[in-house]
Amino acid sequence: MKTGVCIKQVPTRESELAPGSDGCWIADPEGYDSSEADNYALEAGLQLKEQHGGEVVAILLGPSSASEVVKTALAKGADRAVHIQHDAAHQLDPLQAAACLAAVAREEGLDLILTGLQSDDQGHGQTGVLMAELLDMAHSTVVVDIALDGAQLRVKRELEGGWSQRAELSLPAVLTVQSGITQPRYATFKGIIAAKKKPVLAVDGAGALPADVPVSQVLDRLYVPVQDKQTVMLEGGPAEQAAALVDQLKNEARVL
Repeated sequence: MKTGVCIKQVPTRESELAPGSDGCWIADPEGYDSSEADNYALEAGLQLKEQHGGEVVAILLGPSSASEVVKTALAKGADRAVHIQHDAAHQLDPLQAAACLAAVAREEGLDLILTGLQSDDQGHGQTGVLMAELLDMAHSTVVVDIALDGAQLRVKRELEGGWSQRAELSLPAVLTVQSGITQPRYATFKGIIAAKKKPVLAVDGAGALPADVPVSQVLDRLYVPVQDKQTVMLEGGPAEQAAALVDQLKNEARVL
């Protein structure tokens, strides 16, 4: 079985984030790491490989500087990687990003595609679902357990209020994996050495994006919310003050 795991480079959680000079994305953070949910997806793929054999292919859409994230995935156990190099990947909307990844997945002939539930930076939570639609594959979201029996997948999904749901899917399929499905492994020294010999295919990101995929979303401005305090004195008697308070809550604070 050939499993593809989509991973993404995001700023580390320790980074002090601020908008860049163009106001459309963050300035250079202190460091980068792979998105947390993607680490769980990678671990799920590696465990399936250990149980059933096959190959795990890490697929990353991002700038050339994201090569370290690719190397980490290889050091953890991925067999090879495809790096879709796009220096303005953050400007792609979810549909465009999914289309780039789906184009590579189609070329690879993957049996199973795993993605994290959502990325740590933009958090759209749409990549896996859109890839499934573009590839015409079965899919399941918020997956917390995966079992493979031949060409059949049995998955457990997390629902609201502590409920869960079990479902069966036929391969090929796309699963979006919930954080906490299992404990991600660390890259060992042996794995780091082995990763240096594993192949990484570089793909032009602009060429991977199909020409017929429209722009569905544009990031206009990125900014840090300004915290301020304002005091409004309500005058008059109790009835007038109550009416003024309701007016403020309804028309200014917009909480009613």
